[in-house]
Amino acid sequence: MGVRPVSTGVGIALGAGLLLLAGCGSGGGTGAQQKGGQGHHGPTKVGYVIVQSTSVPETAELPGRTVAFQSSEVRPQVSGVIQRRFFTEGSIVRRGQALYQIDPSLYRAAANQASAGVANAQANFEAARVRADRYRPLAEIEAISKQDYTDALATQKQAQATIRLNQAQLDTARVNLRFTTVPAPITGRIGRSLYTVGALVSATQTNPLATIQQLDPMFVDIQQSSADLLALRRALASGGSAPARASVKLKLEDGSDYGQTGTVEFAEVVVDPTTGAVTLRARFPNPQGLLLPGMFVRALFAQSIQRNAFLVPQQAVTRDPQGNATLFLVGPNNKAVQRSITAERTQGAYWVVTKGLNDGDKVITQGLRDLKPDAAITAVPANTPQRIVPPSPEQMKKMQAEKGAGKAG
Repeated sequence: MGVRPVSTGVGIALGAGLLLLAGCGSGGGTGAQQKGGQGHHGPTKVGYVIVQSTSVPETAELPGRTVAFQSSEVRPQVSGVIQRRFFTEGSIVRRGQALYQIDPSLYRAAANQASAGVANAQANFEAARVRADRYRPLAEIEAISKQDYTDALATQKQAQATIRLNQAQLDTARVNLRFTTVPAPITGRIGRSLYTVGALVSATQTNPLATIQQLDPMFVDIQQSSADLLALRRALASGGSAPARASVKLKLEDGSDYGQTGTVEFAEVVVDPTTGAVTLRARFPNPQGLLLPGMFVRALFAQSIQRNAFLVPQQAVTRDPQGNATLFLVGPNNKAVQRSITAERTQGAYWVVTKGLNDGDKVITQGLRDLKPDAAITAVPANTPQRIVPPSPEQMKKMQAEKGAGKAG
């Protein structure tokens, strides 16, 4: 009587069963292991990590715009025709450097006229002074009336006042003459010239002659919603968080990281009613000129440090339909314990857990598929290398016997 072919399948299944992995993989087991039961394969094998509380920075990524550190519009302060331009567009100019020359002819003539007025007033004053000095002794001996002396003294004072008036006019004329040379108000990179040689400019015109911007360092204006800022201040006030050092990193428009690190200078005390946001200003070094005014960037910085938080691998946390976060722990007597936690944000590959865990808890991160509460488990540290258990000599003989019987059948 031959052996039915099904015995071959049984032998192969038995041999495969003897090659079970005595470790924990990245997922759950098969059969009874997946169900967390006590089948013939034994308790479910899981991997765990031991968590410890730590201080976790609360990092924000916010939109921002670059702004020049200093910006100045070059404007004429007198009217006239531009005779020369002394700079190259797009170059670096220094504060006080001459940029434009406006025709100075009229202003030089006005200065000369004012200078002559001062000289004339000084001559009149000298004559009035001498007359008053001569009248004084005559008035004392009553050779002339005292009124004549009083009039001579008043004329002297009027001549002195006229000198001061003409001197002020001379100063004004010299200032206007100096303004015919238009200097750079700040040091920075100058843009294109909006007026050419021969153009008529005036002190009251709308458009500037050119614009100078200082690009090193550079400001970045960051927008944060008032609601987020309010939550941050409440967290700081409650003592659960501590203020972090105000260092900022940037992501550029193409997604690359800007190599330099900046610092937050200040935050405005007014909320923009149109956007509901508060502006924070950060300062960045810009030695290579990579940042240009008006660029859109993303700012990353730690606003606070959350104390007594736990970093849990994301694969260990699940959420129910209501959004509540839960995870499994290695409980007493090697039982799986399900626990509710508070995990409101992530950091890299981890959930930041603020409630529900204690130092030393063993959080299950592997073998979670179909794991049930109170299921019997065999817990090993996560990522424990798998090892293959070779069959014993008796099992090998039995496998060979069954294999030969199958061939005979």
